[in-house]
Amino acid sequence: MMGRNRNTSDAQLKFLLEVLQATADSNGDSQIVYPLLADNTDKINPRLAELLRDWATTKLAEVKPDEAENIAAVIVDFSNLIQQFLLGDKASNSSIAITGYEVALTVITREAFPEQWAMAQFNLGRAYVNRITGQKAQNLENAIACYQLALAVYTRDAFPVDWASTQKNLGRAYYYRITGQKRQNIEKAFA
Repeated sequence: MMGRNRNTSDAQLKFLLEVLQATADSNGDSQIVYPLLADNTDKINPRLAELLRDWATTKLAEVKPDEAENIAAVIVDFSNLIQQFLLGDKASNSSIAITGYEVALTVITREAFPEQWAMAQFNLGRAYVNRITGQKAQNLENAIACYQLALAVYTRDAFPVDWASTQKNLGRAYYYRITGQKRQNIEKAFA
């Protein structure tokens, strides 16, 4: 039994590396990456999120900063793609995306890459809003926190389109917010 799990894990790691390479080579082109995902939906499950976290954490720690930045950018592109992938298990797709954004944000910092950091926070917020697993209330709180972080960079003057999009998503999260006073949440949503 142990050998079978190892073989499954090895096959998933091989697939993960293959899909990350395809993402890098194609600059995140869904027409290249989605067929690869579609052919391997059996490997897209919560274990893939764990493998992504383990592999990326180790890899990012052992490479030079410029290579780490490139790998983190590829992981963000992959996370964007898997989050929007319509096949397979939606819960697994969102968990993998969340893991990818979280790992990438260890390298893509606000200080070094403010615009990319804000975009990753925005996308992480979207992933939390759409997440099926976990506590719905906590997912919404996480989304609200991510959107608020993104707004620290996405100001109305500097990034009016991104600011408006983030405000819209933040309002939606407040509207569906479970914790707190319903009336206050709706007032925040409209604001």
